[in-house]
Amino acid sequence: MSQNCSVKKCTRTSRGLCDCCQQELCLQHLTEHNALLISQLNPLTDEINALGDRLKKLDIQKTIDNSRQKLEQWRQDCYKKIDNVFEQKCQEFAQLINNRVSQQRDELNRIYLKMSELINTQETTRQEIDALTSTIRQLEENMNNIDKACSVINTGPLIIDDTSILIEKITEHELDLSTLSPVYKTIHRPKGSFRPFTGNERYLLIHQQPNICFFDREMNIAKQIVWPYGTIQDMCWSSALNRLIVLGKHNIFLINENTMSIDNLHINEQRCWLSCTCSDTVLFASTNEDASSIVEFTLAPAIKFSREWKYPLTCAKDEIIDSIIYNNGNLALMNLSIESIL
Repeated sequence: MSQNCSVKKCTRTSRGLCDCCQQELCLQHLTEHNALLISQLNPLTDEINALGDRLKKLDIQKTIDNSRQKLEQWRQDCYKKIDNVFEQKCQEFAQLINNRVSQQRDELNRIYLKMSELINTQETTRQEIDALTSTIRQLEENMNNIDKACSVINTGPLIIDDTSILIEKITEHELDLSTLSPVYKTIHRPKGSFRPFTGNERYLLIHQQPNICFFDREMNIAKQIVWPYGTIQDMCWSSALNRLIVLGKHNIFLINENTMSIDNLHINEQRCWLSCTCSDTVLFASTNEDASSIVEFTLAPAIKFSREWKYPLTCAKDEIIDSIIYNNGNLALMNLSIESIL
């Protein structure tokens, strides 16, 4: 049975489903809708033409010259650094030689005065003759060393490789913050709330003093549980366990989102923890100490210690691992120097 056109007050018979509005339309209104779509091609054509003109007018040589100028500045800066090191080392070497020559001169004067005294008094001993002879031989050896001083200069190779200059590729799909939607909702957190948060497919998990709250997609509190265990250093969601992992100062806790129960794992309570993340099979936790370590725990069949990575693999001696995150087989660390956080 035929249908009437979906346009209000139109009594014509429908001739087909419109692709743009998904309504049954008569021939006249189909034609009008088609003309409307075609009219939208003109502005797009104008934009394409404008981009084509812009590409033709693009001064490629200017871009290359600007980059070459930056590279030239780098080269001049390197030359300047080499010259500065050269002058500094020349001065250090000259100062070293002058000091040694001055010491030899003082020693020669001392021996000369001693020998003059013995000659004038016409009195000496075998021990004094031997001491003078030994001193003269030592002075002679010192003088030979000064003549060979250039051989004590050890120069290392100047290492300049491809990593000295990195040319980044232009990212065509770089995140444009201007395309983000406006703020949907702001969550105001009471004083005393701990900063870490995480999430899963259903909830955003945040500490709202005194509770750990599960926010749904509409940013409303779906469920919450009182948190009585002190500082929360970090938290992450384990899909394998279907549990929220909460890292305290010395303890690791599991929260079951279905029963809203909290279990203390009692794992190595002597360690001080700072950050955590997990894969499908492993929990990683970093220690809150200078030259931090990363401790690995297996998740199944039970959460157990597996191994530990220590300084210098994890960070420098004067650094601390502030945050860790696991993604697609890689573990990323954010290390901070201890001075920067004091």
